Amino acid sequence: MDFGIFLATQWPEQASLNQEIDNLAAQVRTAKDNGFTSIWVGQHVLTRPLQMVQTVPLIARLAVEGEGMTFGSCITLLGMMNPIMVAEEAASLDWITGGKFVLGAGIGYRKEEFESMNVAFEDRVGRFEEAIPLIRRLWSEEWVTHKGDHFTVNNLGAGIRPHNGESLPIWIGAQVPRAVRRAARMGDVWLPSPTPDLGVLEEYFKIYNKARTEAGLAPPKGQPLIRECFIGATRDAAMSAARGPLLAKIESYASWGETGSTGSDTSLADGFDDFMANRFIVADEAEALDEFTRYKEQFGIEHMILRIQWPGLAQSDVIDCIKRLGNVVARLN
Repeated sequence: MDFGIFLATQWPEQASLNQEIDNLAAQVRTAKDNGFTSIWVGQHVLTRPLQMVQTVPLIARLAVEGEGMTFGSCITLLGMMNPIMVAEEAASLDWITGGKFVLGAGIGYRKEEFESMNVAFEDRVGRFEEAIPLIRRLWSEEWVTHKGDHFTVNNLGAGIRPHNGESLPIWIGAQVPRAVRRAARMGDVWLPSPTPDLGVLEEYFKIYNKARTEAGLAPPKGQPLIRECFIGATRDAAMSAARGPLLAKIESYASWGETGSTGSDTSLADGFDDFMANRFIVADEAEALDEFTRYKEQFGIEHMILRIQWPGLAQSDVIDCIKRLGNVVARLN
């Protein structure tokens, strides 16, 4: 089983970005030294009062620290982006990372972002479904002519194509049944969100596998799963350190309208321990080992992508968590 870290890239207004970027670099170095194989960076725009460094320049900055590791966007908000720019930026990152970049893509869900980008929220699915094959063509063909509902290319070729001269993996994020079917049909791999509990995951994996079979596609290689995760010296210590920052993060996503963030209309704070059960991994090393083994056996997970920091969690706690996870990685592999 491979392990990756989904970096936390949002910080309060008073935070020093120089220091936070240095902290991320240290996390990448520590992850590499402790058996992790991948680093993932998310995307949003106009996040004030939170500060947020954008995906492409941050990955380019961290690629030196994680030389030899896979880097990926998790996820690029393709429903509101121009696929021509996405194709060329992804290919650029592929060269910067030595041919080890994965484009994670999704349609997006935050209406304010679409409005600010002058893109109709209602067009996001159509734009996404047109963008994916166009990106693949820009990566693999010397000259492209395309005239669709949203994008036009007139016999032009990308200024940069992937390191291997062909294509890059596209992992598609999805968290409702219709989107899971789309991911099965259009993506190399489905990238589940961190919030579904085990019962929902089981249902969605059935939907995904059925859709892959109906499309005549083979099962994916290296099936990933994102989970919120914190490992402490004891489970109580892990919960004490992570509960507050994790609750604040999930509440912020719920306020932005992310589907599946809360699971109910009740206050997250009132029932957060129940909400965490069968969703997040907040544990000691032995319990984490059992959890990872369960995901592998029940769902065939081969690549665990772990989000291990949220605003308010100290850098020292994150580094300690990565090292403890390294002990678990060593035992699994």
